[in-house]
Amino acid sequence: MGKQKFYDTAPKQERAVLVGVALPGEKAEQTKEYLDELAFLVNTAGGVVEKTFTQRMQKPDRATFVGTGKLEEIQAYVKAEEIDIVVFDDELSPSQLRNIERELQVKILDRSNLILDIFAGRAQTAQAKTQVELAQLQYLLPRLTRLWTHLERQKGGIGMRGPGESQIESDRRMILEKITLLKDRLKLIDRQNETQRKNRGQLIRVALVGYTNVGKST
Repeated sequence: MGKQKFYDTAPKQERAVLVGVALPGEKAEQTKEYLDELAFLVNTAGGVVEKTFTQRMQKPDRATFVGTGKLEEIQAYVKAEEIDIVVFDDELSPSQLRNIERELQVKILDRSNLILDIFAGRAQTAQAKTQVELAQLQYLLPRLTRLWTHLERQKGGIGMRGPGESQIESDRRMILEKITLLKDRLKLIDRQNETQRKNRGQLIRVALVGYTNVGKST
């Protein structure tokens, strides 16, 4: 009888690098604290941080967030080490996201989208799941052009939970309709929750009245 083969069925951890910019007046300890927190978020989302890049600047570059030289440094590392994802510590504009992804050719996330992904993975109630999906769609809406163009690289994993690829492939009109539907669903859930709270309050009052009347003669 031959040896039994065992296969590792655990999902592959995405290998990530972090990128942060230190602005004037920001101490090195603060920058490190922010990036340590970002690393924790990446780990929470299921990734593993391989390296951190920082740059001190007067203000982030409007086109690529970091300077050209730093972006080239990141690009070389990403290619050499076969990195899956690059996470920026600040929110990127749609144009920055598009420019950076064009240069690095890997999945790009910022802190906001990473946090939304974590919430999506942990949302348990219908209300929480709806709120997360709504927030993700509102985040994706101004970034549709980039997502359409580079959908082939978005194969799932970190940053792609929640609405999923089917929503990303949708056109602007369909996503706007979905946002409206989710808002209506949240209103309905809020009304249902309010009704349940009122009913619970009535049950408690009835129970208390029954308890205080125990032993009393009619």
